[in-house]
Amino acid sequence: MILIKIKFLLLIFIFYQSPIYSKSNSFDDFNSRNLSKYFSGIIAFENKDNTKALNFFNSSKNLINLHDPYLKRYIYSLVLEDKIPLAIKLIKKNKFEDNSDFFDARLLLIIDSLKKKDFDQAYLYSSNNTKFRANNKFNLAILENLEQYTFVFKERQILKNTKNFGKLSKISETFQRCFLDDKNTDAFFSNLFNDIEVDYTRYIFFYLSYLIENDQTPKAKKIVEEIDYINTTLLLSQGKSWIESGNEKKLIEVFSCKNPNDLISEFLFLISNLYSSQNDFKKSNFYLNLSNFLNPKFKFNLSLVAENQYQNKEYIKLKKTLRNFKDEDQFYHWYRIKKEAKIILKTENKKKYLKFVEKEFKKIEKKNNKILFDVANIYKNSKKYDKAIELYTKLINDYKNNSDLKSDLLYRRGGAYERIGNYELADKDLLNSLELNADDAYVLNYLAYSWLERDYKIDEAIKMLEIAYASKKNDPYIIDSIGWAYYLVNDFDKAETFLKRAVELMPNDPIVNDHYGDILWKLNRKIQARYFWSNVLQMEDAEENMIENINIKLIQGLKS
Repeated sequence: MILIKIKFLLLIFIFYQSPIYSKSNSFDDFNSRNLSKYFSGIIAFENKDNTKALNFFNSSKNLINLHDPYLKRYIYSLVLEDKIPLAIKLIKKNKFEDNSDFFDARLLLIIDSLKKKDFDQAYLYSSNNTKFRANNKFNLAILENLEQYTFVFKERQILKNTKNFGKLSKISETFQRCFLDDKNTDAFFSNLFNDIEVDYTRYIFFYLSYLIENDQTPKAKKIVEEIDYINTTLLLSQGKSWIESGNEKKLIEVFSCKNPNDLISEFLFLISNLYSSQNDFKKSNFYLNLSNFLNPKFKFNLSLVAENQYQNKEYIKLKKTLRNFKDEDQFYHWYRIKKEAKIILKTENKKKYLKFVEKEFKKIEKKNNKILFDVANIYKNSKKYDKAIELYTKLINDYKNNSDLKSDLLYRRGGAYERIGNYELADKDLLNSLELNADDAYVLNYLAYSWLERDYKIDEAIKMLEIAYASKKNDPYIIDSIGWAYYLVNDFDKAETFLKRAVELMPNDPIVNDHYGDILWKLNRKIQARYFWSNVLQMEDAEENMIENINIKLIQGLKS
């Protein structure tokens, strides 16, 4: 009797968890062992351990024909484990293709049809979307976009009276016109690149592929001449490298807008990227795997898989993903090295991290400017300032005619000089940086704060900080700097206003807490001051000399 009650409660729980009820009319159909494994699978699934979840689901397959929610979770887990053909097979076997409102099933059936070049069937699946109109508007938008794509593939013309999905539609129409070799394709790509609201530099890669496929390689070469490795994306850096080394055909090999699967793969990548930006890594990986299923040649997309795995601390899986970035493609290889280094930093220590970077850096025969720049920054962040300065100097000498890049490099080298106490060279670099870019808020802030710490040109430093703050009102570092400047000129009320805001924005920053404590002490709020000073002692980033000074202040307070 007790067992029956338990079964009943378990079934109620199952039904409560899902809008779709069981197909079974008998409690006896649900074996307690299967239910136990199913629940274990759900727990593992919710804990983001999909491999474990799939093992539990596999061992409770008897539920597959009895319980629709089971099938949903099972199929989702299969996709996350990159077992997409099996997921599609299960959907067809359980007759979800006809009239189900199971969105993932519908999506997989569309992808299956596209993979087989069956555009008629793909269009039928995507256009028959009435059941999704009242449920999930975003899912409906995905289906309607796929409807537009499949119509273009099927009829070889743009679908009229299409719905506008903003930037997504803008991208989709560009690709659809590219597929049709429309005369306005160039104009549509240009419209993407010139959009001031969104960074569409990723699509320069696809435009380059289009040009090369249409025998316009000289035009593609001219475009990449204007692209600098330091300030561009991984994808575009690798594309530029292929073109410059005479391997421009590789762009077409990995992506062609004449290939429907490549286009849909990119569309699914966009959806995945959206979910990743919202920290929904499970859904992001779901769409990523579908994207890679359609276009496994486009290894770049695995960088998002890698980023998701890194954020989730799935380091074993991450190492496996990184193996796809081969040595022959320099920028992909360097991306792999940097990610492997970050794993070492997270799982071991800074010393081993730096040793690994230096070892791999030495192995590279032709060190491009991007690699030099990355290693210089690693040295600077690791407090190896002399080595950082050496690499920054090499880059500065190479960028004599590029004012923007040179300004940034001078700023970085100036910061390294300041850290080793060479204030003459630090000021020279930072002032030269401002000559090239007078309104750079971060350079203004760095130089001004350096002067504040040295009790040097305080009034001028305050003016510089006011200019910086005017353009970056929500930057916590600039807010801290200007607050500290007012403290130094004894305007404590004004200082407190800024530093209170800085603490709100960066509650775990030791310098900000230290500064706020000092101001509170001056305002005779001594208990609060000691509270914020004490906070510093609990912070990992607090340096030894700061901790020493804090301990003195906690005992003696601030000297007048």
